[in-house]
Amino acid sequence: MITSSTILVITVGGSHQPIITAIKETHPAHTCFVCSDKDPGTGKPGSNIQILGEGYVIKAHPQDGKPTLPNIPSQTGLASEQFEVVTVEADDLDNAFMTLLASLENLRSRFPQGKLVADYTGGTKSMSAALVLAALEVQGAELQLVTGNRTDLIKVHDGTQYSSLAISDAVRLHRSMAPHLASWGRFAYDEAAAGLDAIPAPPNNSLRHRLFRARDLSRAFAAWDRFDHTEARRLLDSYAPVVAQNLQSHFNTLRSITGDSPRKEPAQLLDLWRNAERRAAQGRFDDAVARIYRLLEWSAQWFLRSRFGIDCSDIPAEKIPAGLPLSAGRDGKIQAPLFSAWEMVGALSTGPFSTFFRDHRENLLGHLKMRNHSILAHGLSPITTTEWKIFSDWCSESFLPVLIEESGIKMPPQLPQDYRWEMTGTAHGR
Repeated sequence: MITSSTILVITVGGSHQPIITAIKETHPAHTCFVCSDKDPGTGKPGSNIQILGEGYVIKAHPQDGKPTLPNIPSQTGLASEQFEVVTVEADDLDNAFMTLLASLENLRSRFPQGKLVADYTGGTKSMSAALVLAALEVQGAELQLVTGNRTDLIKVHDGTQYSSLAISDAVRLHRSMAPHLASWGRFAYDEAAAGLDAIPAPPNNSLRHRLFRARDLSRAFAAWDRFDHTEARRLLDSYAPVVAQNLQSHFNTLRSITGDSPRKEPAQLLDLWRNAERRAAQGRFDDAVARIYRLLEWSAQWFLRSRFGIDCSDIPAEKIPAGLPLSAGRDGKIQAPLFSAWEMVGALSTGPFSTFFRDHRENLLGHLKMRNHSILAHGLSPITTTEWKIFSDWCSESFLPVLIEESGIKMPPQLPQDYRWEMTGTAHGR
């Protein structure tokens, strides 16, 4: 039994019995009848006649020839101050939705302590759909329908009707989560996590876990995106039994990045490229170029250290190739910046990296000059879309294949942009 502080909003149309049942079982303090007006094409009365019509306006049974019953307020004992009528277009979903949304919000404002219940049993399909959609938009509104025993697929058998609250927690949670999970499409995982964290936890255990999982996975990819791979792995590992199958390639990448094998640095290098792609996708081209600059520098440093034991931050004088003008700095250490490191690669090796440097020396200089003129380096101008495309295309076509060949690992997937994999079983990373 619903309390007497209930504010009932109910669609009217078709059989009057479900409406009578809802009012008798709900005992509303106030009722808002949602009705259709006179049909503009045929001129036939709308369902508002069941509420406002005078005399006998309702047939006891559909097959009866003439109406033998008064309007619904008269049958249920509702005084004029206990109800109101809202008229909508019978088959205009947009009109009905906007009208009912305004009505529900108005009722919520007028009766702040009342329990707002929307009963969508009667009326046209458009009216019922509009009321459901509108109720889902209003905080605290509950859905109700009148149901009972069915003898066929057409209607509930008269005399067996009863009102029942419609459980809509899953629908409401999905609608609440959707705009925040859409942030994944922009790689805005922090934004998604913050939005999801603000959603009240549903009482249903399964739904609560769905919310927490989405929030924690958003936090995991936010950590990954800011290079906190250890935290990302901690969070993802917590959900491994549930999501590992759909995110297996991401798990493999993260294990390489956080592990101790020789694959770690190459995995970090390719992860840096994926991070640059994400910054570019957000229109942050200066950030993206800064990452590619670091990628090119780090790649040469990794190669010299792993192949020749040379640390570019402190190079022994005897390991400097002849003719390379490197000298000690103020701290007494000989260091090799990006281009000098590549010159050492070219002088010391004969493999793919050496070939790349020989073939693309001038291109590399040109792209570094563009980067040096950017606002995050030594200049005052932001990187343009065109400049980013030229630089990234060159890197993608000329450098990355060489890095992949030299390292022996595959390009990892991009972080997922779509959370629907949780329901469809497919991770939408590139």
